[in-house]
Amino acid sequence: MFARRSSSLPLAALLLASAAPAQAGLFSKYFDCYGKLDPGNARLEAEEEGNGSIDPALAAIDGRRRPGLGEKDLPPSIGQVNRGAVAPPKQGDFPRDFVPIPDRWRLVETLGLTKSRWQDPYNQNTLKGDRPLCGTHDKFVQLAFISDTVVEQRSFPQPAGVQTTERPGNNDTFGRQHSTVFAQTFIVGAALTKGSTAFKPPEYELRTAIAFQVNHVDVSEQRILNVEPSRASLRTDVFVGVQELFLDYHLRNVSDRYDFDSLRIGIQPFSSDFRGFLFQDNQLGIRFFGDRDNNRFQYNLAAFWRLEKDTNSGLNDIVRDLRKDWVIVANVYRQDFPVPGLTSQLSVTYNRNREGNSTQADTNGFPVRPALLGDLRPREYDVVYLGYNADGRIGRLNLTASATYALGTSRNNFFTSRPAKIRSFFLAAEPSLDFDWIRVRASGLYASGDGNPHDDVERGFDAIVENPQFAGADTSYWIRQTIPFAGGGRGIGLNGRNGVLNSLRSSKDQGQSNFNNPGTALLGIGADFDILPELRVSANVNHLWFAKTAIIEALRVEGSIPNSIGTDISTAAIYRPKFNQNLVFRLSGAVFQPAAGFKDLFANSPRNSRYYSVLFNAILSY
Repeated sequence: MFARRSSSLPLAALLLASAAPAQAGLFSKYFDCYGKLDPGNARLEAEEEGNGSIDPALAAIDGRRRPGLGEKDLPPSIGQVNRGAVAPPKQGDFPRDFVPIPDRWRLVETLGLTKSRWQDPYNQNTLKGDRPLCGTHDKFVQLAFISDTVVEQRSFPQPAGVQTTERPGNNDTFGRQHSTVFAQTFIVGAALTKGSTAFKPPEYELRTAIAFQVNHVDVSEQRILNVEPSRASLRTDVFVGVQELFLDYHLRNVSDRYDFDSLRIGIQPFSSDFRGFLFQDNQLGIRFFGDRDNNRFQYNLAAFWRLEKDTNSGLNDIVRDLRKDWVIVANVYRQDFPVPGLTSQLSVTYNRNREGNSTQADTNGFPVRPALLGDLRPREYDVVYLGYNADGRIGRLNLTASATYALGTSRNNFFTSRPAKIRSFFLAAEPSLDFDWIRVRASGLYASGDGNPHDDVERGFDAIVENPQFAGADTSYWIRQTIPFAGGGRGIGLNGRNGVLNSLRSSKDQGQSNFNNPGTALLGIGADFDILPELRVSANVNHLWFAKTAIIEALRVEGSIPNSIGTDISTAAIYRPKFNQNLVFRLSGAVFQPAAGFKDLFANSPRNSRYYSVLFNAILSY
């Protein structure tokens, strides 16, 4: 690499060097690990060789002065040790207006444009992977430290305890609804990468991430947090989970544009689609992936063996036995298909569950497998999800869309105690338009519901592990909160935390998929306002319905329940003072106005006619 000499550059730039691989390491002997020139090494080398002279390139620099009157002596020369870099050319090999530089990694600092400090994550930093480790030219280390703070005040229908209650003499089915949540999570991550990753895939990557969480919850009624009625209505819990621990190995390049095949083994993040509708989690697995045609065609073939989760934090619990639940995914992506600007994905996902011979309770004593619905027998199932997803734009229109069809077999329908077929589907779309600093969007979602609980076909759609980035995501009240399905089951949620589907599961993380459910319909509008480069304000209004009500009518033994659930109104402000993800502050609020169907299920006093959620989240990253 060569730089043209210019009088506007500091003379220190002339000390940078690179050359041919055959001379690798020759020039690096004259510099220390931090890029400082060590003339003593040069003279010592010359004396050892017995010629009593110094390399003319170095001798020409020694003692020179900056041009102009009143200039001081030159600052200490800057160089580096990089034994894999190319050695400098001999004098006269190139035109005189070109000078050699050592490598591209340390150019910015050598020119005096920045100063590397280990505690500075914003400028060039070896610990952040901006340049190779000392003594190497292609090994990089990346350290990450993240603090994630959540403070949440909320309300939701809380059933009054049967054995005991916080308010003796209270005869209501539902008690007070207020709750407070505090969660502090610290994540420590490290990665070692080999390869010049700026322009080609790394040869290998070793990565780990450990999460430590302290959470505190205070609710208004007993038996919400623990199955034992004698326990208090507040809880503090601590847990440490392993969220990442994998080896990513580069198998081969298949073109001169670095199309590649790679293999990743271990606990790793994975999302089966663009918005987290079906399966998004950090799980133990093996993944074969790569791309073709200048990265316009991408593929994944992955298999995961699901880990148990800690109940209160949702983190991976690696000291417990693995679940008898497997997920196999095959998908392909094609950019600019069927129109330029739109990426299409076809996927086949197979979920095999064999947990029918065991029962499982969570940390708080509530049964999670099987879910306490119907005949209470353990369940097993095989289900295949066939999906098409799209993300990108068509002209000015931004578009995300998803369509999935689920088919398979359930070994035990909890209404009939017989095997049943699974036949259900899911549709979602979110188009949006940009008007300068404003993006306006619409959201629509339909997950099929089961209209006949006593036949041998389960028609309610359920995901494996959903985490939808859709219709306001966790700013939305309905997506953020879990609504307990009181009166129709024990320890069951009508929906799940950070989930949009009305799936009647015991737990999104520890429970099983349930295809006997009422389904979900959602229509919404929203907008994002970039008030300042560092400040974004978002607002969303969604209305929700049950697709079918036959399942909840059978479980609650009610003759008729309306389909309409309610209206969810939310807004959020996201502030990034450094214009990046190192400091992110979010304040959001949501109000849920129940409609006829929700009021029928959760009859309460008039003062509880609305529910709310206020969330503050601060993420500090290094």
